[in-house]
Amino acid sequence: MKYCSECGTKLILKECDIDGLVPYCPTCKQFRFPMFNSAISTIIFNPTKDKILLIKQYGKDFNVLVAGYITKGENAKETLIREIKEEVSLNVMEYTYNDNEYYQPSNTLMHNYAVVVDSEDFKLTNEVDEAHWYSIEEARKEIKQGSLAHSFLERYLKKQQ
Repeated sequence: MKYCSECGTKLILKECDIDGLVPYCPTCKQFRFPMFNSAISTIIFNPTKDKILLIKQYGKDFNVLVAGYITKGENAKETLIREIKEEVSLNVMEYTYNDNEYYQPSNTLMHNYAVVVDSEDFKLTNEVDEAHWYSIEEARKEIKQGSLAHSFLERYLKKQQ
């Protein structure tokens, strides 16, 4: 962030107590802490919790988790339920928080959940190119290796051991 989001003045770096050097607007006389996006991603389990739904989207040829941005006025739980409904037309029966991580390429704090849905009968919307249910072991192999989705899946499964 180079300019003040309120008045447009060029920001300077100024010492801010224990936070160190922080962008500061000399016109507004306010610190302008860097902003970032927030989003959810989710490991979707079938009702018997023995399969995981992975998707392909945006013309990419790899499997990932359902994910989406938290919109203004929404909390993470609302986003979780909405994104699953929007992308694969399934209903969340239960959910648990898994972990979070900052994702540099999109300047986004990702909050990951594991959910159980009410059915295996998904219906794709225009946001998803393809989706398949995989056994847990297949999902570990089929998800994009080295991705944040893969990391979240492995962290969750490790906690379940």
